[in-house]
Amino acid sequence: MRRPLDRIGSLKLKLGILVVASVGASTVLTFFATKASIYPLLTMSVSVLVALAVTQLLARGMTSPLLEMTAAARAMARGDYSRRVAATSRDEVGELGRAFNTMAADLATVDEQRRDLVANVSHELRTPVSALRAVLENLVDGVARPDPETLQVALSQTERLSRLVGDLLDLSRVDAGITPLRRELVRLGPFLDEAVEQARLTERPVSYDVRVTPDELAVHADPARLHQLVANLLDNASRHSPAGGTVTVVATSRDERAVLEVTDQGPGIAESDRARVFERFTSGSTGGGAGAAEQDGGTGLGLAIARWVTQLHGGRIEVVEPDRPGQGCRIRATLPERTTP
Repeated sequence: MRRPLDRIGSLKLKLGILVVASVGASTVLTFFATKASIYPLLTMSVSVLVALAVTQLLARGMTSPLLEMTAAARAMARGDYSRRVAATSRDEVGELGRAFNTMAADLATVDEQRRDLVANVSHELRTPVSALRAVLENLVDGVARPDPETLQVALSQTERLSRLVGDLLDLSRVDAGITPLRRELVRLGPFLDEAVEQARLTERPVSYDVRVTPDELAVHADPARLHQLVANLLDNASRHSPAGGTVTVVATSRDERAVLEVTDQGPGIAESDRARVFERFTSGSTGGGAGAAEQDGGTGLGLAIARWVTQLHGGRIEVVEPDRPGQGCRIRATLPERTTP
């Protein structure tokens, strides 16, 4: 519902109109009352009341958004971010109301993400902690013996906890903005070969096919952060490829930028989910590619960290169509290129 003076785009002009309207109404009433020889004291009293009525009518539309914002701010202090104000005017108060609505929507989104983060972290922590507790209880009760196989199970769950804590620390540094880059020239051929050798230590039953064109292709990047990007992409692809499958890693030069693509042979990601897979703890609906992190030991943070590293270097990461149907998930990261001297 529009209020009086909503079409006026200046608060100062509105105040001027308010003064002119109240004074004008009082003057006109006084003029006609004098013509009619009405008692002056009565004329003055009625003129004041009329001026107050006009002021109240016009000023109500100017102050009601401020009252709504006050009520909404109090509700937000109690945790209710659903309140909005009617910002229909074109003046400074209307702009303030629209900014307030935007802020309220952003706070509602942040609060929802906070709740989801707490719930998801609790869930992610519960699984390895429960498994580790069960192993230790069996050892203490004598149900299981401390043989290498049992200890390996405990070690695997401990390593999973360590990865989750490390990922959370990385993301906390992102939110705090305290992650400086130490850039240097990184040749992608040797760098990717080393990353793949480390990925093979996970003993997942997949093979890796690395192709770098041209051989001297290099990027100006922080090696530690770049390793996080590649390691998370390789981990994601290997976890969602079938036993005996191949993870393909391709690095090429395109438009003076280095393009890194990692493709698995899993079920892939539904097109509707591709924009969300880089969010924290997001799983794709198909259970393949970047999704279903919780099904087989992933923390659900790997691709969020991959996006952070890419953006930190001024690049872009996305899920793209595979070369052929049924190939799986193909993730492309584009980074600023530097050629070796």
